[in-house]
Amino acid sequence: MLDYLTQDCAPVLEALERMKTARLVPFDVPGHKRGRGNRELAEFLGQKCLDVDVNSMKMLDNLCHPVSVIRDAEQLAAEAFKAAHAFFMVGGTTSAVQAMVLTALKRGEKIIMPRNVHRSAINALILCGAVPVYVNPQMDETLGIALGMRVDEVRAAMEANPDAKAVLVNNPTYYGICSHLREIVRMAHERGMLVLADEAHGTHFYFHEELPVSAMEAGADMASVSMHKSGGSLTQSSLLLCSEAVQPGYVHQIINITQTTSGSYLLMSSLDISRRNLALHGKEIFRQVIDLVEYARDEINAIGDYYAYGRELVDGDAIYDFDITKLSVFTRPIGLAGVEVYDILRDEYDIQTEFGDIGNLLAYVSVGDRPKDIERLVAALAEIRRNYRKDPSKMLEAEYIDPTVDCGPQEAFYAEKESLPIGKTAGRVSAEFVMCYPPGIPILAPGERITEPILSYIRYAKKKGCQMTGPEDMNICRLNVMKE
Repeated sequence: MLDYLTQDCAPVLEALERMKTARLVPFDVPGHKRGRGNRELAEFLGQKCLDVDVNSMKMLDNLCHPVSVIRDAEQLAAEAFKAAHAFFMVGGTTSAVQAMVLTALKRGEKIIMPRNVHRSAINALILCGAVPVYVNPQMDETLGIALGMRVDEVRAAMEANPDAKAVLVNNPTYYGICSHLREIVRMAHERGMLVLADEAHGTHFYFHEELPVSAMEAGADMASVSMHKSGGSLTQSSLLLCSEAVQPGYVHQIINITQTTSGSYLLMSSLDISRRNLALHGKEIFRQVIDLVEYARDEINAIGDYYAYGRELVDGDAIYDFDITKLSVFTRPIGLAGVEVYDILRDEYDIQTEFGDIGNLLAYVSVGDRPKDIERLVAALAEIRRNYRKDPSKMLEAEYIDPTVDCGPQEAFYAEKESLPIGKTAGRVSAEFVMCYPPGIPILAPGERITEPILSYIRYAKKKGCQMTGPEDMNICRLNVMKE
């Protein structure tokens, strides 16, 4: 860390402020020229926004090869998150996850990972040609959610695949479930494997001791952190954190393969400002969030039928810990899928929650929320129970369907393929994804054999209103399968 840098500095922000006072005449891109060329855009976003929507220049550094203010801001982020190195990512945590995988693996090499990974991790395998070794997650039979990886099953995967180069861990899952990360790190490092953590939903772990252990504290080698989720930065801005075990120059080369050469200073300044805010006030911020969610959980559980779950789920294994900032609500006892409650909240009560699935609803709570917002959500849920409650006995039981992997994602995605009506695909090997988004965890991934239970789940999810994505056919009526 450079002597002149402290956590109350914001190097990118300060450089942008200096640039504004220089009164530069712009003969560079972007072509809107500080909004003068697009007044409608300036009126919509505000002049202050467009004044700093600028191109890389000497005084502002360059994201592709940072040597001054961006380098300084990244060093401050590394210090705040207790990492050896940090990289600003302006392609979201998708780009950070892909950079981790592409750094750790080459074509044909193996990575051990849970099957309930985000699509970005499997997309990374399509890009680099690495092969997944899945540790199928346990399922909570009541809630119908995938849990973490059991230590014994990770160990078995390592022993069966001693040539694996890396292990990827969700820390936490979308629902707040954490695996025993410290033990997985210990086992991996004993065998010379890298540990990669998808911390898209774990930014806050670094700033409060009541929360689960962060990846860097647990000794992971790389972590992808969605600052724009619980960290408060602008959408699409994230961090990639690395330990001393990872060569930063090589990581930067990998990042530059896929990341834009036109890094947005709006996104980078938001990372800089948000890092400073968390470094200085993170503990206080997340204390407020924890208190809000605990209050909401108690109030929702008092309604009846709903179940807002928390740390009582912890079993020391597949649920080694739980993120208590997560407001996850089990809705099946009122006879409604989580996505149905999600739709009613939005359409009838003007409340936008994060997502709903077959049995659960997730309301994302942050420091931007107020007690009166929680009260409005609780009141709406109580009314929905009173007005929309149905017999839950005919609902599909959510279950994890173990995939049969016939080949790697890259081989399947680039294979000769044919398009079939979805009802005629059972027994064939998928050449594309099918998933509900959010959360973006594939129901079916390239290289996996299609089964009747998978097709039944897809049809049920469509019927209940889940937003289905992935296939070339946007209506999800046809699927691409590998030619036989």
